[in-house]
Amino acid sequence: MRGITNTSILCIFYLLALLAFGRSNVQERSSNKSFVIDYNNNQFLKDGQPFRYISGSIHYFRVIPSDWRDRLKKMRMAGFNALQTYVEWSSHEPEPGMYDFNDILDLETFLKTAQEEDLVVILRLGPFIDAERDMGGLPYWLLHKNQDMRLRSSDPSYLTYVDEWFAVLLPKIKPLLYENGGPIIMVQVENEYGSYPACDFAYTSHMRNLVRKGLGDNVVLFTTDGGGVGYLKCGKIPGVYSTVDFGPGDITKPFEAMRLFEPQGPLVNSEYYPGWLDHWGAPHSTRDAKVVAKSFDDMLAMNASVNMYMFHGGTSFGLSSGSNLDGSFQACPTSYDYDAPLSEAGDPTEKYWIIRNITKKYLPLPSGDVPPASPKYSYGRAHLAPLGSVFQMSPLLQSVTQKWPITFEQLLMPNGLVLYETVLPFRIADPARMSISDVHDRGYVFVDSQFLGMVSREQKMYDLAVSALPNHTISIIVESQGRVCFGSEINDFKGLTTNVTINGYSLENWKMVPLPLTNMTRLSYALHYLQKKLKGNQVHPERLMGTPKGGMSFYKGSFIIPSNDSHPQDTFLYLDGWRKGLVWVNDFCLGRYWPEVGPQVALYVPRGILKKGSNTLLVLEFEASPCLIPSSCFVTFKDTPKIDGSTPK
Repeated sequence: MRGITNTSILCIFYLLALLAFGRSNVQERSSNKSFVIDYNNNQFLKDGQPFRYISGSIHYFRVIPSDWRDRLKKMRMAGFNALQTYVEWSSHEPEPGMYDFNDILDLETFLKTAQEEDLVVILRLGPFIDAERDMGGLPYWLLHKNQDMRLRSSDPSYLTYVDEWFAVLLPKIKPLLYENGGPIIMVQVENEYGSYPACDFAYTSHMRNLVRKGLGDNVVLFTTDGGGVGYLKCGKIPGVYSTVDFGPGDITKPFEAMRLFEPQGPLVNSEYYPGWLDHWGAPHSTRDAKVVAKSFDDMLAMNASVNMYMFHGGTSFGLSSGSNLDGSFQACPTSYDYDAPLSEAGDPTEKYWIIRNITKKYLPLPSGDVPPASPKYSYGRAHLAPLGSVFQMSPLLQSVTQKWPITFEQLLMPNGLVLYETVLPFRIADPARMSISDVHDRGYVFVDSQFLGMVSREQKMYDLAVSALPNHTISIIVESQGRVCFGSEINDFKGLTTNVTINGYSLENWKMVPLPLTNMTRLSYALHYLQKKLKGNQVHPERLMGTPKGGMSFYKGSFIIPSNDSHPQDTFLYLDGWRKGLVWVNDFCLGRYWPEVGPQVALYVPRGILKKGSNTLLVLEFEASPCLIPSSCFVTFKDTPKIDGSTPK
């Protein structure tokens, strides 16, 4: 080892002094960072200076990480100075005690990227978020822990798990607070609680105290509720700033309601709606850009702070989309385009430019050009071949046997499909009435593997005429279409939630087989063993043991991405001739498709999940495929979206 000279020692001391000086300066700068409410002048103060935010909502879990910066930069170039996003508990803790903050769930990297793009952050912690997500972002397994759990309340069996989750989440958030040199200026406590009937002030106070304990006393806490006194009565939390949300139209009454609860302080619309959500089977929602711009301009002229929900909606990949109950059950599609200023694929729309022209009246636009729309490509047809059916796979999977059918939650099944089977023990009339009175959400009924028909919560169709003999097997494959995401019925159990009867007699002794559709590792193993079981033989759709037209079956294929530098590019998957199901590309679940009812016809395929050369494709079709004619067994990748297709009358 070389000897250390006196000169070297002096250099080391000098470097250490510089580091100490730099560290003290950083601490001093951080300690000078502040974001507070100036009640006397009805404004926010950022570092002691008046501040008004124009914010947009982008959800990290709805955008591929390689696209995060692009979306954030486009929002910043529209003159917006803040990002608002939710934290989704169910994604980060998909099973009890199993935490995931990687890839599309890397919240810290997303927020740091926003800061690098000169955006401050308004963070909505939940635990409930709505956002048209399954169970409003609450993890399904809460209903397994206690089926009588009173969600979003001071029920100890609920708060135990909330407290455990926040003990993991809040330490990740604290270093990212503005006072600590991070981007987070405000944190929301719960979400639109005034729209929930519990009105449990002990719960909301608990949530306030929990966040304060974890993040300290300096961060600005806020609530968001509908723009009416009735919502704010239960949504207001003492010591937490109340804000409202509303769309284009009358802006006076919502702000008047807010002023009853916050007589002083800045006016804030925490969710200003430039568009609206979609449901399967209903026309695509749109809002006129000029109407949206008018109310936006009016609010900014009042010096209000505004968050646009959504600025970029993105995609509810996988099985993450939720559903609503508004007179009837309504499931949400995979696209969360929301008619937002940035399209589902992140492209600036006409609405983007109109909004940008309003923003620049109040805040300076950053220098430089707005990033262009991403290039799109038509990769053409991808041919598929049958792989095997749900019935052929089920013997390879674990099953549970009970006297009565049990729910997805009791089976620790997040979403997807469960096969319920029982043997008919007695003679029945021909035909007899089979009643599946509370299926959640869609049931495919078979007798000895012969397809009988469907029952549907969406259509309120629960009865079928059945012909069967003693010892015939009754099979019901139940699909979850997403748990209710808003209102009093978010404890939305899936599967067969009541007994199945034939002419009033309850069927007993059920075997239940969950399909591992939300776990790609387990699904890949099952598909591997299914292929071994079938010994690699060519499977004809007519012998798949599913529906007569090849439903309840898996199909696989591949397609080629050119190897030149301009690829891969964004594309859109069309499933003409396919009825309803799920799609995976390179083991990434794009989500549900249902072009039969619309309005979404094509699935967005982001370039970030593609690769040069061969790419794999897996389709699980529930009802009917075009594959009875092998030459028709294909899907098509095109360069244009279609989320506004025709819908049933």
